[in-house]
Amino acid sequence: MTTPRLGSILLGTTRPVELRDWYRRALAPDHRGEGPIDLGGFLLVIEERDDVGAGNGEPGRMILNFHVDDFDAVEARLRAAGVDWLVPVADRPSGRFGTFADPDGNTLQIIRFTRSA
Repeated sequence: MTTPRLGSILLGTTRPVELRDWYRRALAPDHRGEGPIDLGGFLLVIEERDDVGAGNGEPGRMILNFHVDDFDAVEARLRAAGVDWLVPVADRPSGRFGTFADPDGNTLQIIRFTRSA
């Protein structure tokens, strides 16, 4: 049996242009075009849908985790983009974490695990 490999996620929204622009500014400033945003080999698809509300009513149900090598550089880019920090950047026993929200209220984290984690 072949194990499926997670390769992309679709974020449904009522305002795809604004959300796509935010993700480009915050996480993928080199991305151009209207297609999926490549986040290190994982594709983020942003699509307008009529079966979702303007904001995520249960944002903690699914959290997008972004593992980063240069935590400080990514944190600086996110601060420059004006992200809404839900949990400030903190060092924990397993690594460094920062939790923030996108404009639709979806929860995201940047993570730099320690080698022992």
